Amino acid sequence: MHEDRPAPSWAGDVSVGVDAWTRRASAPPAPPPADRVGVGPDADPEAVARKILLDQLTGQARSRQQLSDKLAAKNVPVEIATRLLDRFEEVGLVDDGAFARAWVASRGAGGGKALAKRALAQELRRKGIDDEVAREALGEIDPGDEEQAARVLVRKKLRTLTRVDDTVATRRLVGMLARKGYGSGLSFAVVRDELEAAGRDEPDEAQLDD
Repeated sequence: MHEDRPAPSWAGDVSVGVDAWTRRASAPPAPPPADRVGVGPDADPEAVARKILLDQLTGQARSRQQLSDKLAAKNVPVEIATRLLDRFEEVGLVDDGAFARAWVASRGAGGGKALAKRALAQELRRKGIDDEVAREALGEIDPGDEEQAARVLVRKKLRTLTRVDDTVATRRLVGMLARKGYGSGLSFAVVRDELEAAGRDEPDEAQLDD
């Protein structure tokens, strides 16, 4: 027994039926309704900021200013950033004094860069370290260690200057020490001593000014 239902519009015309079927087959499926439960609530800004700080502090100390700049770059609200940084300071995770001392130890006379106080002070300032905090850290540098570091730098560089005359060698050695923050008085004294120890003579200042 056949159901009594109206015939489709394309009945009796094969080409119309094919077109109708093709359009239905090629039409993209409708997107599913949004799953609000699966999406979940928006992330808590404070939790996000806390994770940023912990990630930044993993394996490397950073100054408060560095961390503040990072939070600002991630659009963390100022009040949240300040509250978290204060809390991190309270528990010792952020300590500009410790950061400054570690920076001086790693990049100063006993570290890989052998920088003098002046250069270290400039670097600490760029890291946002307060001048008083920086002075305390720099005050731990032994002047004798700084002079010895300058001598080591000069001896190493002097080995590459065998093909230049003493005037050029002196200029390059003093310039190298100046870039690392050493004062001119110490620089000339160290260069003079090391040139003499190497059997070379330091030119007088008139020669250097030529």
